[in-house]
Amino acid sequence: MPFDIDPRLLRAFTAAAEELHFTRAAARLYVAQQALSRDIRRLERELGSALFVRTTRQVALTADGERLLPHARRVLAAHEELAAAFRPAPERPLLVDVGAPVGTGHRVLEVARGRVPDSCELVARFHSGLTGAAAELADGRLDVSFGRYAGLPPAVRAGLDHQPVRLEPMAVLLAADHPMAARSAVPLAALAGETLYAGAGNPRTAEWTELAARLFEGRGIAMAEPFPEIEGAQEFIRVVRKRGWSVLASVEFIEVPGMVLRPVVDPVPLSPVSMVWRRGLRHPGLAALRSVARELARQDGWLTVPDGGWLPPEDACAMGVAGRAG
Repeated sequence: MPFDIDPRLLRAFTAAAEELHFTRAAARLYVAQQALSRDIRRLERELGSALFVRTTRQVALTADGERLLPHARRVLAAHEELAAAFRPAPERPLLVDVGAPVGTGHRVLEVARGRVPDSCELVARFHSGLTGAAAELADGRLDVSFGRYAGLPPAVRAGLDHQPVRLEPMAVLLAADHPMAARSAVPLAALAGETLYAGAGNPRTAEWTELAARLFEGRGIAMAEPFPEIEGAQEFIRVVRKRGWSVLASVEFIEVPGMVLRPVVDPVPLSPVSMVWRRGLRHPGLAALRSVARELARQDGWLTVPDGGWLPPEDACAMGVAGRAG
């Protein structure tokens, strides 16, 4: 009795035994019917037994074929278990918070998804605020987020890594009938006397609210009163429209019916966006995201400071543009 039967021969036999049809068995194994027949003849020679009775009308197992089938199934199952034991484990899904289904983080994620194999899953989450995301990054409940890295406390930054991605020009979201809505761009000085919503009252977006406060200071722009965290685009739209807010935003923002988005100029205030992750994290999805972020930044000039661009000094330093931002 042979002791070294090729599992491929047992696989051919088992498929034919279960289908009792050589054409279907060959299709199941993605091989030519001639190759399947050849493997079964070889197995029969090695065993010294006929395994099938074949006529022009049907295929049936012989008594030896019936006796072999349960053994063949057990051998193939053991062979698969052995292969699985030494097969590299699939990478766990990488959870990426992009804030909204528009903008910098979302663009990086979409391009990166086209660069990784199907086994590498990049799962999007849409929660605004790097301050809120930072604690989740630190304890492993989240893998990657995007936002203003310099706005995090130093103790929090100590456990995170970041890569500058983009200096997003800021914009203002105005009601369609607002006096400044007809302009193609809104000078910062024209916002004096206006009240803008900038996430005050939402602890998850504290870094954005603090950046807005720095921008508003000394310019006569008021911060809208604190309001609880607004979860989801639809609820944001409902609240903003009901309260009649104008909103400090970025030039890529969700569409709000009845409102228009206008870039702010003279100077151009910049929102610094970094990709942020837990220090020490290793994952092919993270490598793909970082590579895509570098490529898009270089291709689209995302880290170029426009003439008259405004950015706090600590943000300019964190983004690697110190000395180039006013």
